[in-house]
Amino acid sequence: MSSLIVDRRGVHLALDGNAIVIREDEERLATIPIQPLSRVFLKGDVSVSANLLGKLGEAGVGVIILAGRRGKPALMLARPHNDARRRVAQILKAFDEPFALEFSRALVHRKCEGQRYFLLELRQRYPGVRLELTHAIRQIEKAAVDAQSAQSIAALRGIEGHAARYYFSGLKAVVPDSWGFHGRNRRPPRDPFNALLSLTYTLMHAEIALSLFGAGFDPFVGFYHALSFGRESLASDLLEPLRVVCDRFCLELIRNETVRKEHFSQTESGCLLGKAGRQHFYGAYEHAGNDLRSAIEQEVEWLSDWLKAAEEPLAAAEEAWEAFASASDSSVASDPLE
Repeated sequence: MSSLIVDRRGVHLALDGNAIVIREDEERLATIPIQPLSRVFLKGDVSVSANLLGKLGEAGVGVIILAGRRGKPALMLARPHNDARRRVAQILKAFDEPFALEFSRALVHRKCEGQRYFLLELRQRYPGVRLELTHAIRQIEKAAVDAQSAQSIAALRGIEGHAARYYFSGLKAVVPDSWGFHGRNRRPPRDPFNALLSLTYTLMHAEIALSLFGAGFDPFVGFYHALSFGRESLASDLLEPLRVVCDRFCLELIRNETVRKEHFSQTESGCLLGKAGRQHFYGAYEHAGNDLRSAIEQEVEWLSDWLKAAEEPLAAAEEAWEAFASASDSSVASDPLE
């Protein structure tokens, strides 16, 4: 499956049979079949016909609208999964504090392990900063162990934050000094590498939310991230172990000079990636799309395994109700008083 990314001012998207037609001033620019698409990303002054949105929803294609200069995403979800038991099980478990803590321990442990493996790989590639990376790796190893015995979500957040500080100090050692990266900053990002990280995290978060919805989960009800108005908390949960996948992608972008410093500008809204840079970025993102979405699918499967036990009692209750309803119907049908 592939994505369509439209980042061009003044174009209109319409439906033509089973394809998307892109027009500008009545001129037909492109025709894209819907069948191979899994996502459509829209940024800027782009209009879309209602018929096309309906067709995309029927086909299970999610639409991600990147609004404003910072590209804050808005989601248009496709048709939901038909099995509501999965959503019910998720919501029941969200209020089960022991389950939420156990799930969150596993989540943070896996995030730390992913960070550790990535820094070990970087230590082989960049022997000149071996000392800095080794120090960071040891701290993250300790955090991974501590996460497995944390007594509360709050304690886990402290452990995760401790690991993140050392992880980004290790990442700083391999990002060229000319990129001005001194650790993670956001809202807004203040340097080009942080701008790349924020954009990639944003896209991945939106893709995770769409994947969760398509798999039958409610993206807004999480376990590690608490309920928060307007936030897809479950997508935030699953993003945590996938951040290192985004970090690897961003480091490769600057290592291969796919994106360069001159593609960015400093504004009152922070450091922003310009249009020319976005074209390079989106091309690279789509090229890596299969690997990124495969990683998302693995996380959704991991979540499904955690919640499977919670679905079983619901299935048993449903079967019992169906048996009761069937017996009741038989009893009514044979009632001699009717």
